[in-house]
Amino acid sequence: MDIYAFGPIAAVLDAAYAVLHNLTLFLTPFAAANAAALAVIVLTLVLRVALIPVGVAQARAQHMRQRLAPRLTELRRQHGGNPERLQRETAALYAAENASPLAGCLPLLVQAPILSIVYGLFVLGTINGHDNALLAGGLFGSPLGSSILAGWGSGPTPTMLLVGGALLVVLLVAQLFSRRLMLAQGVASAATAPASGAASVPPAPGALSPAAQASMTGVLSWLPLISVVFAAFVPLAAAIYLTVSALWGVTERALLWRMLRPAR
Repeated sequence: MDIYAFGPIAAVLDAAYAVLHNLTLFLTPFAAANAAALAVIVLTLVLRVALIPVGVAQARAQHMRQRLAPRLTELRRQHGGNPERLQRETAALYAAENASPLAGCLPLLVQAPILSIVYGLFVLGTINGHDNALLAGGLFGSPLGSSILAGWGSGPTPTMLLVGGALLVVLLVAQLFSRRLMLAQGVASAATAPASGAASVPPAPGALSPAAQASMTGVLSWLPLISVVFAAFVPLAAAIYLTVSALWGVTERALLWRMLRPAR
């Protein structure tokens, strides 16, 4: 089943195609054969600017979890023997602070459909019944609709290896910085929890203990690196989106973490 043939999705894809195609035409006098790639970069930056409120919400959620950590630990100490009471008190604390433990998931949830649209724009020969002119675009001679490893059997060109390899290296560096930042923020959050007797405090119902949370953070910190593998197989245009978005994301996260950090 082709999900891109589904009516609403096809309409969204066609609208995205119109925007990207017209932007490509506008940029052609300035970027020539690289206009479509530049259009992808420009649209990625525009989308990331539009998603700044989502990034702010994520940063605030991280600081909120850090600030609430001592109080959550105290609740577990007081009501650890009464799971129902502990669950009510924990929910009441989050409600009183207007916080949600799921707020940090917003960036991933928002960007997933955007990436799927970019992917569709550069794998489909026709979009909503008309030819896909975007497939004629390239980046320094590398077609935006091709990928590095997917065409390995037919022999990728040296240009594709160079351009695609450079993108993968930049994406890898960005995601490694993102992982380092995630771990540093996790350490900062853990440092706010009371040290004495913390190991004996039972976790809230459905929640992880501090040790388990630290372990989970370590595992989750590697997940962004999956995008590097993904970028090697998707069309080059999608790899461009992933790379630019990752560079923006790690920079935004570092800046917002410092800008929104509560004064001590």
